[in-house]
Amino acid sequence: MSRMTVTTGPVTGGVDTHSQTHHAAVIDQVGRPLSDREFPATPAGYQALLAWLRGHGELGRVGVEGTGAYGAALTRHLRAEGVAVVEVDRPDRHSRRRCGKSDPLDAYTAARAALAGTAAGVPKARDGAVEAIRTLRVARRGAVKARTQAGRVMTAV
Repeated sequence: MSRMTVTTGPVTGGVDTHSQTHHAAVIDQVGRPLSDREFPATPAGYQALLAWLRGHGELGRVGVEGTGAYGAALTRHLRAEGVAVVEVDRPDRHSRRRCGKSDPLDAYTAARAALAGTAAGVPKARDGAVEAIRTLRVARRGAVKARTQAGRVMTAV
């Protein structure tokens, strides 16, 4: 009788991000689901998420959906810890209609996209000159809105 040897290889993570919680999933090197879990979107939650992912084996990379919005802080945390992070696009509408919408499903989809290399986008660092210009534009836009509103109130009075 022959025995099958179990080889442990790198695991890949996927995260579906939201404002209050992030749902993470982990798959093995051939794409088989290992586990999924929800974490709070807080610094302590990010640390717990990373520890949980690393608890499944050597972490190759993590696919994060929404690295510029709800997943920005998580992305910064993972990159600071030396984890390779790839930006994953939201699943297309056809797939969502066919397979349904659920946080675990989106997290596994993000992990599979990161493993397959179909999601190879490098998340923006959100620092440097470009971020400074964006911040100035946001402040200016707010000031223009406030000025316009003040003019309307003065006219109405």
